[in-house]
Amino acid sequence: MIKYKDLQSIEEVRDLVKKAKEAQKEFANFTNNYINKILKELSKEALKESEHLAKLAVEETGFGKWQDKLIKNRFASENVYEHIKDLNTLGIINEDKEKKIVEIGTPIGVIGALIPSTNPTSTVIYKTLIALKSGNAIVFSPHPSAINCILKTVEILRESSISMGAPEGLISCISIPTIQGTNALMEHEDVSLILATGGSGMVKAAYSSGTPALGVGPGNVPVFIERSADIELAIKKILASKTFDNGTVCASEQAIVTEACIAQEVKKELRRQGGYFLTGEKLEKVVKIMERPGGGMNPKIVGKSAQSIAGMADIDIPSGTKVLLCEEEGVGKHYPFSKEKLTQLLAFYTVQDWIEACELCFELLENGGMGHTLTIYSSNEDVIREFAFKKPVSRLLVNTPSTQGAIGLSTGLDPSLTLGCGAVGGSATSDNVGPIHLINIRRMAYELDDLGIRPNENKEENSKVINSKDIEAICKLVIQELKKYQ
Repeated sequence: MIKYKDLQSIEEVRDLVKKAKEAQKEFANFTNNYINKILKELSKEALKESEHLAKLAVEETGFGKWQDKLIKNRFASENVYEHIKDLNTLGIINEDKEKKIVEIGTPIGVIGALIPSTNPTSTVIYKTLIALKSGNAIVFSPHPSAINCILKTVEILRESSISMGAPEGLISCISIPTIQGTNALMEHEDVSLILATGGSGMVKAAYSSGTPALGVGPGNVPVFIERSADIELAIKKILASKTFDNGTVCASEQAIVTEACIAQEVKKELRRQGGYFLTGEKLEKVVKIMERPGGGMNPKIVGKSAQSIAGMADIDIPSGTKVLLCEEEGVGKHYPFSKEKLTQLLAFYTVQDWIEACELCFELLENGGMGHTLTIYSSNEDVIREFAFKKPVSRLLVNTPSTQGAIGLSTGLDPSLTLGCGAVGGSATSDNVGPIHLINIRRMAYELDDLGIRPNENKEENSKVINSKDIEAICKLVIQELKKYQ
């Protein structure tokens, strides 16, 4: 049943898209230099407000740590801007003189952007920068539980862009978020592309809306510690990644897999650095609060610290505990630790060798992480290559924290907060999404081969294409002309 609020939301969407379409037409006439000046100002303004927005996000959603959300806001403002500022996205972006092809980048139009509650402010900053860099307008659909911090971020960016001469309506956000309003945005005929970041249900809805979409789903990232790894350093990096913003990034580790020959040493190092293995009644109590009765992750544990989870489960854990672990026995719906857990919970598996690890990692990815990310700690390049060739992921990270590595903070990957999972993961791209994914490329191609269509000026060659019937006809004409003069 559609309620009054739903109707208001739908009407608001129609108005925002109409204004965005008009603004984009005007914005399409801006020069690249002018657009880059606007982007620089937006980056500067977002950076200035990054701490305020980080605190707003944590205060409203209860997810994560503001100090880490500050890092993500700065990443979206600085790292993304620095990466995209010199990219050729509009006008002539490439010219192949040998093949005589000129590639021209053109804007897509109006982008509908879905924003999650786990990374609300940083995702808005990032998507705004890549949308404007590619000459597009953007309309945001916010997660209801993060509506205020998202609206504030959009307001800052919108006012900054207008002060630089950008048209009103170029950056906007639904203020009455409803499912009906989001559907209206995704299905609107003037929305050219949906940029969806969030849960698998939302991403599937985007792809089934009838509008072209770029969406990314869950990660369920396995991390394999191979026998040749520096164990102490590996654990340090894994915990730095898993505790970053309390595990709210989809690229954070979800299960540690290691070999039996080093398993005890790995567990010892985990305990030394702040890991706590749950057993018995404590494990049972945590499992009870991990999922909702009907299945699926309990949103109350998302982005919470190990201490907070222990409090919810009414168990005691040592002070200084960073992550709660469970030595899981299998993979699937009956093994809750084998699933994606956007919080301070980790599964732990022991296998005999890297071949068995390879198979187990595949199972874990099949259990909600296909196409996303896998991390390996090893100094054995042969094993690393085997994983790279065989695992169905878009990012294989080597000896680096998964969260920071996947988004391009600790690696050379493109800085991004929307990580494609490829066709195997139900995504239209396996890339870290950026401005180049938000343009159409028009190709101007000059002739290389005339295919024998053009008249040949060489008389000798022309004579070769005259057949016997043509010769006979010509002879008759010549004889007729000669008779006139006899």
